[in-house]
Amino acid sequence: MRSPIPVVDLFAGPGGLGEGFSSLSVREAGGQREPFRIALSAEKDPAAHRTLRLRSFYRLLRADGRDLSGYYSYLAGDAEEPFDHSTKRVWERALDEAIQLEIGTTAGTRQLHEKVAAITENRRHWVLIGGPPCQAYSVVGRVRNKGIKHYKPEDDTRHFLYTHYLELIRRFRPSVFVMENVKGILSSNVSGTQIFSRILEDLRNDPGGKAKSGAEPYRIFSLAEPDCVYDGSNGAEFDPHDFVVRSELYGIPQTRHRVILVGIRGDLECQQFDALRPKDTVTVDDAIGDLPPLRSGVSRKDSAEAWKNAVMEQAKRVVATLPGSVKGKGLVKSDVGLQAILAGKLPHALRGGLRFKAELNASSKFAKKLVDPKLDVVLNHESRQHMSDDFCRYLFAAAFGKANGHSPKQRHFPAALAPEHENWFEGGFSDRFRVQLHNEPSTTVTCHISKDGHYYIHPDLKQCRSLTVREAARLQTFPDNYFFEGNRTEQYVQVGNAVPPMLAKQIARKVFEVIGGQ
Repeated sequence: MRSPIPVVDLFAGPGGLGEGFSSLSVREAGGQREPFRIALSAEKDPAAHRTLRLRSFYRLLRADGRDLSGYYSYLAGDAEEPFDHSTKRVWERALDEAIQLEIGTTAGTRQLHEKVAAITENRRHWVLIGGPPCQAYSVVGRVRNKGIKHYKPEDDTRHFLYTHYLELIRRFRPSVFVMENVKGILSSNVSGTQIFSRILEDLRNDPGGKAKSGAEPYRIFSLAEPDCVYDGSNGAEFDPHDFVVRSELYGIPQTRHRVILVGIRGDLECQQFDALRPKDTVTVDDAIGDLPPLRSGVSRKDSAEAWKNAVMEQAKRVVATLPGSVKGKGLVKSDVGLQAILAGKLPHALRGGLRFKAELNASSKFAKKLVDPKLDVVLNHESRQHMSDDFCRYLFAAAFGKANGHSPKQRHFPAALAPEHENWFEGGFSDRFRVQLHNEPSTTVTCHISKDGHYYIHPDLKQCRSLTVREAARLQTFPDNYFFEGNRTEQYVQVGNAVPPMLAKQIARKVFEVIGGQ
């Protein structure tokens, strides 16, 4: 069999893109093989880097046919480290693949280029993947920046982190690159120049002539629109939105819309690059319905009894303040969960944990792809604490969503359930409390989930809580044996910043179709 094609992952986060590429398996004459190998993944955040290294260790063990019992003992909490004396060298090799460095610093750039040079030497094919940090491009980030005194976009170096990605393309000429970013990049501009247009031109045309002599420009393809390619000649009639990939169309249980560019080196034959094929819709229930139910915590005075009393009290408050309309009465009568709470039937006394002892019996076709039968724990499945006063809004939002098929806006809440925010009635918090709908894909999982659970309310009101890290990871399509290191906030950030591995795997297949036979 041919050796795997090396992949370099920049701004890797916890490794969602890399997981998709490394998990691809293709059938060839010699049998099944994995055509891509993660040769290098670079990330500056310490917690995300620990996650990367652990996953690299897992892949290396599998590739070497080594015993995985130490890895699973660590996941179960039975060992302090994932390695033993027989696998310690593999653990050290994982540190050579998953490196912690800050791209853009002198030392970081030097180390990165040295490693890429060694990986790509005498290689006809290699692939560059990654997505520069999006805070400067996102709509929310730009609104936040406007509130910063003397803020100037042209002085914000985050706008230009993609140039370090570009520098690797110039110097080392990957066969294919995959670049991902938020949809907000399409409307971001600096000094009157559209950032996205500039990125396209930079990626394709190699301004400054720093590429290898005679290098041909890249053609940049869309994964969402058939026959959409940017070659520099179609700028006037070109629609940048053709590069927006809507994840829910491709079997991802999440309405995650991201700009994804696939650049193919000009000397490679590529007569046709097909867009991703649509898949059946996957819902929130499909993704997380089999995970163990948990109760939320109660801020300051948490206990199972305190939680039960607080939820029952707030449920009565919801019922007492509902409008007298048929719609309002139907909200209560039609929801079995709310009736159960009013009757005192609240069996969920567990809050979960980093390694929550439970066996899963996946009920959906989707969940079966993520469950690992070797695990008897559910990783990163720990509920947050919430203010007891917020329980009424969680209960109302979940009941409303089930009854009406959409999450309530500010105008739908009875006045008596309003939070104590001055701008609540001014519309500034129109969707401040947002429930995920059990029979639809979720809203976009972003790193904001680390700061605010109100936007990610669980559809089962009996649990009265926001999503756990594992539930967010399921919506992002990470397998259950993917362990996120760090504290809970750091885990949420990692999951929210990632590319869904199942989407990345579909992209990897498209890339392999281009270079696998050349």
